[in-house]
Amino acid sequence: MHPYIEFVNPHLGKLITEIGLGKRFQRGQGVYLYDHEGDQYLDCIAAYGALPFGYNPPEIWRALHGIESRQEPSFIQPSLLEAAGELAARLIAVAPPGLQYVTFANSGAEAVEAAFKLVRAKTGKPAILSTRNSFHGKTLGALSATGNENYQKVFRAPVEGFRYIPYGDPTALEEYLKEYAHDTAAFIVEPIQGEGGIVEPPAGYLRKVQELCSKYGVLTIFDEIQTGLGRTGTMFACEQEGVTPDVMVVAKALGGGLIPIGAALCTEDVYTEDFGHKHSSTFAGNTLGARVGLAVVEQLTKDGGALLQAVQEKGAKLKAGLEEVARKYPQVVKAIRGRGLMLGIEFANSRTPYPHSLLGVMAEQELLTPMVASYLLNVEKVRVAPTLNGASVIRIEPPLTIGDAEIERVVEAVERTVHNLALRNTAAFLGHLVSYQQPELEKASPQPVEVFKVEPQSDDGRFAFLVHPVDLGNYTEFDESLAALSEEQLEDLSSRWNDLVEPFVVSTTRIVDKRGRSAYGDFICVPKTAAQLLAMDREQARAEILAAIDLAVERGAKIVGLGAYTSVVTMGGRQLLPYVDVALTTGNSYTVVSGVEALVTAAERIGVNLNTVTGAVVGAGGAIGKASSILLSEQVHSLILVGNPARPEKSEYRMLKVAVEIIQHLRSLSRSGRSFTPGSLGHFAAQLKDVPPADASLGTWVDYVRDLLAQGAPLTLTVDGAAHLPQADLLMVATSSLDTLITPEVLKHGAVVCDMSRPSNVSARVLQERKDVLVIDGGVIAVPNSPDLGWNFGFEKGTAFACMSETIMLALEKRYEHTSIGADLNLEQLELMRDLAVEHGFALAGFRAFDRPLETAVWEQVRSFRKQETA
Repeated sequence: MHPYIEFVNPHLGKLITEIGLGKRFQRGQGVYLYDHEGDQYLDCIAAYGALPFGYNPPEIWRALHGIESRQEPSFIQPSLLEAAGELAARLIAVAPPGLQYVTFANSGAEAVEAAFKLVRAKTGKPAILSTRNSFHGKTLGALSATGNENYQKVFRAPVEGFRYIPYGDPTALEEYLKEYAHDTAAFIVEPIQGEGGIVEPPAGYLRKVQELCSKYGVLTIFDEIQTGLGRTGTMFACEQEGVTPDVMVVAKALGGGLIPIGAALCTEDVYTEDFGHKHSSTFAGNTLGARVGLAVVEQLTKDGGALLQAVQEKGAKLKAGLEEVARKYPQVVKAIRGRGLMLGIEFANSRTPYPHSLLGVMAEQELLTPMVASYLLNVEKVRVAPTLNGASVIRIEPPLTIGDAEIERVVEAVERTVHNLALRNTAAFLGHLVSYQQPELEKASPQPVEVFKVEPQSDDGRFAFLVHPVDLGNYTEFDESLAALSEEQLEDLSSRWNDLVEPFVVSTTRIVDKRGRSAYGDFICVPKTAAQLLAMDREQARAEILAAIDLAVERGAKIVGLGAYTSVVTMGGRQLLPYVDVALTTGNSYTVVSGVEALVTAAERIGVNLNTVTGAVVGAGGAIGKASSILLSEQVHSLILVGNPARPEKSEYRMLKVAVEIIQHLRSLSRSGRSFTPGSLGHFAAQLKDVPPADASLGTWVDYVRDLLAQGAPLTLTVDGAAHLPQADLLMVATSSLDTLITPEVLKHGAVVCDMSRPSNVSARVLQERKDVLVIDGGVIAVPNSPDLGWNFGFEKGTAFACMSETIMLALEKRYEHTSIGADLNLEQLELMRDLAVEHGFALAGFRAFDRPLETAVWEQVRSFRKQETA
């Protein structure tokens, strides 16, 4: 582990490593950086504007070596600071007219703090006004003025006395001043919002700000920490409107890329004796920082300010090149913003340009720009960064000394990046994270994709269904471009992706049943794999799932279905009940009904006489396995219940309870008039003598069933599937295990296997090595009127999992109550879902095996083997 991650910032260190920004730079020279492997990178961040002349500028080093040769003292408070006085004089000379005094600080944030103290000391008023989406630093006062709650909340900011108005809106400012000028000391504003996304105000805004604040007796603070000292093509950005604030703060570039230093410049009127006596700093105004500051001002002003003129010209060239890219790809790039060498590329932050793509999810969740920075860094060797508040904006802020050739390189790199985005090629765009190299950049023009859009109607039932990537195939089903990655690369990418994103809407659909009733709903992804959910502690897993439920409710869902392992890790939804105000269902009831129906139908189709066969249920102790065992017991001669070998004692007791319910269920059917074929399990149960009364204790029933088993009842309870499954003609697999449990070696000749598990518990080897065995996927349902679900889930249009179908049916009924919750599925609910399926028009879809349609030849092949076996 790198020492930065281990000892400095583990959270940030891991994040930037995960997204491919964790380079280890060993050397910097001019506009270039060099990593530990010697690779060269064109730097277009310039430490957020703090590197006006690039890395290690010789002019700045000469200033430092001069201090060394003269042996000047650095920290000599209190005394008349020679270098600080010289720098202050130079800053006042180049600053807008009217500024008189300079208070030095060690950073931009500290300069802002000094500015606040200046204006409060002068006016005696407490409030500081700033703008929304602004950024002024991360010390507590500067953070309180920063108009972004995301950075404030955890630190209990803003502290008292800070208020906010929209940026670039003089009308909003005047309305505020009319009401609150009496207790407001100053208005702090950036000439261009940097971290806010390179946002320029309307022309004349700063002049209007100064006029309004003067009119109402409120001081102005211009934050030129990022815009000042040449960044926008003039020494200070406010010069371009010919306006002087009461206080101006600078930093970043003042340190020449080598020394941290900041300063607050103010008018004579603002500076007070109280401030002069009571504000101080041990390190502020030190000789090192001041001499560097003098060298910076010298470089910016020499040759009549030639460098500033060059910044204007280079900035115009760079902006024109980026604007041409935006014109070519308007669906990806929304705007090019800023002036001079402080530019921003605004990317579309919606799914519209990226349908059926992980790129769209990243854009929607404001994760696209960090990955743009990662792509440019790793593939194009150009270093950029997103702005902190404007999450859809990439900043382009190279050193002021960048050359024309480098500008052309930046534009070309950005164009190639945007082209890949426009092609919606996620594998190519994120491949550098997992060592995937695209064979060649596609030359094809981006093709428009028809986006499935649906709107809810007033009478629709409302539902949502939670999904998550059960296996790697789910990613390529959703985003076809990922098929280019190997399994190892896809696994690596998915682990990074899952850690970054929050729950999101995969697709939306509207279902109309055979009688014209309708339901509208969302499929919402919990971005965690089955393995990740199982590995989490229960509280963390619950939090992940509750976040998805919150999104569902926010979008109008009245019932939420828990798909796959969102049900498993919450004990069939039971652990969620205290935390939700929306109806939940696992969908397990219809999953059981349809699964048993599929197994029985398939068996009959190949000529199996159900009353003479042995059935088996793997995972019989779980909710689906238990209910499937009860229903299957009505059909077969004998039944094998296979439990979890990892917990044999607990599993045995669970299966004993299942056996009790089987006997009770079969006897209940017999009493109600159901007749069973002699030799069947049902007939065995109906003929039993000395049966405990129905209201006898569970312990009494368990003891009774134990005796039956000991006497050779046609029920077998085991945790050793390999020893008993070779006896099973029909096999239902319904576990929450991620392992392959059913291999060719454990299957009886001519067996029929219904696999209800996701991921599959049946080995793909069965398909190749056991041509006599029929494997079908359970729980695949044809939805009425074959609707487009917005994403095919690996199925044909109009088909869905049974658990999804249960959720939809309950929404069609507007039956908003908890259903199929916990480990004990109610037999009445099983019958209800069977009836609702008929009523609404849900039915078994065409048979599938290993997520593919089952071909006719397979049926014929299995029938042929069975005939041979019978003969």
